Amino acid sequence: MTGPARVAYSQIYVESAENYADLGECFAGQRNGLCGAAVAGKLWLVTGLHTGRVGFTVEVHERMPSVEYSAEDVVEAAYRPIGDAALVSWGGSGGPWPLELEPGVDYRVRYSAWNMDAGHQAGPPMDGEPLVDRYLLQFWPARPAPDRVVKETSKQAAYWHKSAREQPTPAQFAEMKLEKARQAEAQRLAEYAAAWGGVLPSERIENIRFARELSAVDRALVDAFERTDPETLRGIARWVARRACVEAGFGRLERIAAILDRMDRGDELYDALNGPLPSLPPGTEAQVTLVLRSRPDRWDDQLDPFENTTLMVTAACDEDPLWAAIAATWLGLGPFTNKTQLLSELRQIFLTREGP
Repeated sequence: MTGPARVAYSQIYVESAENYADLGECFAGQRNGLCGAAVAGKLWLVTGLHTGRVGFTVEVHERMPSVEYSAEDVVEAAYRPIGDAALVSWGGSGGPWPLELEPGVDYRVRYSAWNMDAGHQAGPPMDGEPLVDRYLLQFWPARPAPDRVVKETSKQAAYWHKSAREQPTPAQFAEMKLEKARQAEAQRLAEYAAAWGGVLPSERIENIRFARELSAVDRALVDAFERTDPETLRGIARWVARRACVEAGFGRLERIAAILDRMDRGDELYDALNGPLPSLPPGTEAQVTLVLRSRPDRWDDQLDPFENTTLMVTAACDEDPLWAAIAATWLGLGPFTNKTQLLSELRQIFLTREGP
């Protein structure tokens, strides 16, 4: 590759894998600050020009080429591409320019620079204007060896070499990343626990709908439910469904009362909501009309009493008693202005041995 290459923030890269690394990581433990090779498969190349086009040439040799001593600054490092390597600009603004490097082969890379100081002081070259700074990137097969500064002339190179030598070592960077990951995980778990009332849930509770919402209101109650036997949980679910309908003022409506009675009797959900099918005269075929309608997922005072009752009874009739108790309790808070009233009554009736 030979020709203009676009740089941004005085950066251009060789990449052979999608492994993000920042400047500090790429130069960790190095002596040179122009060609960062500390991260596997990646080269971070520094230019004098901040933004715009620079002259750039990439060469691949079978053996070590002679040093271009006309260059003002020259550095070397070890490089092994992980996959197909390419020269790429920051943010994909230029290139990629594929490089003829074999993945998994150890190379020596030499980065030579001309006019870095002038490039640093220049603005982006306009169309037709000559390029200010230029760079030569050379590869050849070689055993890995520490990076080195072959020649240093420009103030820019001196600045970046000093910066590289102030970076933590690769081992220190690795430990910093682990510690950052540990802190992030601890923060994630703390936030997750806070959403569950301050304590991480068991796997069983975690997978129950509305368990997190109820935990945020009363985590101790959810824990008590988990310790409660299935028969009591079923009783709690049915009691809460009835209590919510009573609080809403329609528990005595004939249709609603009949539904709640069938629920308490243990009827299946369809039978509890619809009652027994009417008997048909002999020889009459039953005709069924299927009506599809959306079902609310929370209590809504604007809904018809039957809709809210259906919501509560559906929760109370779930096949999992723990799911039924948790869902019914959370949904049953809807009609209560004082939410603690329902929870206090529930504890007094069903969980007196559990304590507050």
